[in-house]
Amino acid sequence: MEKLCTISCILLLLLLATVEDGVVVCEEEEGQKCVTSWPCPGTTQACKEQCNRDYPNGYGFCQEDKAGSVCLCAYDCMVSLGVDLTFRNLLNYSVMVRGLLNKLVSRSLSVAGKWQHHQLRRLNIHEYQGAELMGKYGVNVPKGVAVSSVEEVRKAIQDVFPNESELVVKSQILAGGRGLGTFKSGLKGGVHIVKADQVEDIAGKMLGQILVTKQTGPQGKIVSKVYLCEKLSLVNEMYFAITLDRNTAGPLIIGCSKGGTSIEDLAEKYPDMIVKVPIDVFKGITDEDAGKVVDGLAPKVADRKDAIEQVKKLYELFCKSDCTLLEINPLAETSGKQLVAADAKLNFDDNAAFRQKEIFAMRDPSQEDPREVAAAKADLNYIGLDGEIGCMVNGAGLAMATMDIIKLHGGTPANFLDVGGNASEGQVVEAFKILTSDDKVKAILVNIFGGIMKCDVIASGIVNAAKQVALKVPVVVRLEGTNVDQGKRILKESGMTLVTAEDLDDAAEKAVKSIAK
Repeated sequence: MEKLCTISCILLLLLLATVEDGVVVCEEEEGQKCVTSWPCPGTTQACKEQCNRDYPNGYGFCQEDKAGSVCLCAYDCMVSLGVDLTFRNLLNYSVMVRGLLNKLVSRSLSVAGKWQHHQLRRLNIHEYQGAELMGKYGVNVPKGVAVSSVEEVRKAIQDVFPNESELVVKSQILAGGRGLGTFKSGLKGGVHIVKADQVEDIAGKMLGQILVTKQTGPQGKIVSKVYLCEKLSLVNEMYFAITLDRNTAGPLIIGCSKGGTSIEDLAEKYPDMIVKVPIDVFKGITDEDAGKVVDGLAPKVADRKDAIEQVKKLYELFCKSDCTLLEINPLAETSGKQLVAADAKLNFDDNAAFRQKEIFAMRDPSQEDPREVAAAKADLNYIGLDGEIGCMVNGAGLAMATMDIIKLHGGTPANFLDVGGNASEGQVVEAFKILTSDDKVKAILVNIFGGIMKCDVIASGIVNAAKQVALKVPVVVRLEGTNVDQGKRILKESGMTLVTAEDLDDAAEKAVKSIAK
């Protein structure tokens, strides 16, 4: 397994390597691996022996070059930093390394392919979860508790809010516009301020119901929890956010002295009210940076020094939790002269899931597209759309091109589905299950250009999927590349009724025409 990881490391150097003191370095789970080279001593075995002698636990092999034979040696970086292979040197050898390791590529990709197949998402958590996280970093938040049943509502009022005459009842869904939303049951508004004796009734009307807002689409989202909060006496509402800025290549803090409403509308009507403070990612936030933000927010009663500390704590949360977005609307001032995050939205970078396990455990699959949840479990890249032609393609670029050509011929794609370059037969079966579970799909277009992904694997997956799923829609298949003849033979011998295509344009045209029949 160690050698397999090392080979994966070498193959990934083109994307992941950094150069330190002339040494090519790449990260692995067990630590760092370095790669160096010298003229091959004659045979691969001699190369291995020399590599292992000079660098304990090193793994070496020889490779022919136009300039001669070279020995590549990978080893633990802690052994030595005295070698002189530069990243440019390795670029010259990369093609040859891949050729030599052809038999091992498929196995090494099972290690490296996790990055390729991983669904690109941005974790979004509920308001109550965000408030709990902010509280851990010392950010002022209203006292509140999340409940999922009427019994829990009753208990929360007794235990948490025994002396409160009024409470705020907030439906918890991962979408904005809750206050102006409408439940399919007829109840207006997903946020209510009510008397304590009415909380149980209004919460009961929200729980288990579908709330439709301007961000959910007509299908709405189910309310599984409501958030009961103390009612604060607010004297001023502002807007605060931290996001990642491409221009400055770092965090950007955005503030506005007006909040509680759509920041997009405010930015359009009053652009001069928006303050933007870029933060140097290496220095971190300074008192001067935080002061600029506070001055832009222009608090009316809150202490400036305390406000600066709150901004710095929010920035600490953003960085330490690997956020991609931290948005508070409103950031409010209370009659007690305190700055409070009255409502917040937090998104997190999926690439940090390995070190933010507690945060990613908060994920609520019930708020996501069930097709995307199933795709993520199968390690497939899937995004549901509103069209009628389901697409199964290998490679994101080819998938987007397929969608474009479907549109060109007058059709509409029902999804983006990239099975990647190392999909198994089982993943192909799961992909078909996801496609056929969509009632809007009237035809399926399979477009595979076999490189690492083999056409016979796709063909076997299609046949097995047909055995497990009742295919009631036309299936158009275009195969090209590695093992294409075997793939076409498998499909032909299966007895399935398929529409074959010679090229992508032909496939898209036939898929669109199959719907019109």
